[in-house]
Amino acid sequence: MKKFAIAAVALFALTGVAACESKADKAAEVQADSLEAQAAATSNEAAETALNKKADIIEQQAGNADGGATTQNTPTTK
Repeated sequence: MKKFAIAAVALFALTGVAACESKADKAAEVQADSLEAQAAATSNEAAETALNKKADIIEQQAGNADGGATTQNTPTTK
């Protein structure tokens, strides 16, 4: 029962985090996912690498490179 309660609290916390995602974050994630799908579909390794890097940059700029699981990828201003 205790494990169930912990799991329920964790799920509730994750739901709250997901609700905080902005429309810009969602749009960036969709764009990055599209680029990653293109990368997976190509047989050209250089193009695959370039597309994945571009997707990573988009996610980094949105501050969501890992779905918001950490703050390590928070965008920096230069």
